[in-house]
Amino acid sequence: MLERQRIKGRNTVTFVLPEDSPQGSVSVVGDCNPWNPAAHPLEPGGDGTRTVEASLPANSSHSFRYLAAGDYWFDDEPAS
Repeated sequence: MLERQRIKGRNTVTFVLPEDSPQGSVSVVGDCNPWNPAAHPLEPGGDGTRTVEASLPANSSHSFRYLAAGDYWFDDEPAS
């Protein structure tokens, strides 16, 4: 799931996943961070989710995927 908030000409996007699905570490990897898996790891939020925020230019499109432990790539289907 994605949550978006516009602040001063930029969009803050929060990437949200369940804390236990998939198992292990997960990162957001995309053109927002030159496809660097270490740039945006999701962290537990204490509410059963894990999240990470990214600041992106407003009025623009971006591509991303999630990368989980074991080299497991997956998409955020509702964001497609």
